[in-house]
Amino acid sequence: MSIVKLNNRGVRSVTAFGSLTSGSLTFIKKLTASSSGTLSFVDGSSDVVLDNTYKEYLFTFNNIHPATDNSNFSFQVDTGTNSNYNITTTNTLFHAFHYENDSGTPYVAYDSSRDLAQSTSFTVLIDSLGTDNDQNASGTLQLFNPSSSTFVKHFIGSANTNTQNDGSINCFSAGYFNTTTALTRVQFKMSSGNIDSGTIKMYGVA
Repeated sequence: MSIVKLNNRGVRSVTAFGSLTSGSLTFIKKLTASSSGTLSFVDGSSDVVLDNTYKEYLFTFNNIHPATDNSNFSFQVDTGTNSNYNITTTNTLFHAFHYENDSGTPYVAYDSSRDLAQSTSFTVLIDSLGTDNDQNASGTLQLFNPSSSTFVKHFIGSANTNTQNDGSINCFSAGYFNTTTALTRVQFKMSSGNIDSGTIKMYGVA
């Protein structure tokens, strides 16, 4: 494969471009937490679309705040009309951490305590959330081709929070749901207590 180099006139001298394709986000649904045990997006319910309309779905969560100190924000999925949210999952998570008072040494670490290996538990997206008003969390979750009846379903999460011990933690999670059955629902919850407040928006990626 050859490599093409452009000098500083390479683009400026172009007189015409071929057609370029671009993607787009389509807003689907927004859920707002108010001392909520769970927040769920279910295909075909309350204007939610989670089918082969899109090959990728994006969830953005904004100012997620727990009711219980030192809890984890997590999610799971299910198929068909099932509502147990217990699909077999394998994942990994690492994070970067730094105290706001600059004590200790900032670090990046793989967190084996958040591992799931063919488990039906909820996957942690953000850990160690606190209940102070400056300890909310925000981030994104990408879910790929959930309607596939051939392949397993991959996901990637990225989020940041001010933890219950006043440090910035940036969590990166990824994994797959080990099922070739189409997914039809996604649920978010805390590992302990309710989601005190915050919003989650769902988009289709074209």
